[in-house]
Amino acid sequence: MLKNELITLIEQKRAELIKIAMINGLHSAIAIRHSEELDHLLNEYSRHFTDKLHIR
Repeated sequence: MLKNELITLIEQKRAELIKIAMINGLHSAIAIRHSEELDHLLNEYSRHFTDKLHIR
């Protein structure tokens, strides 16, 4: 997946999560599921497109 495509998916998922949380509450099952999906996308971005920290 290209970086720009992943960024677009992250932005879309974040917007969906905000709408769902406003309607159903932040602790609703659907909001939690969308939050987990957003976490997955953010982790994917981190794995592929950020520099790794070297801890000594």
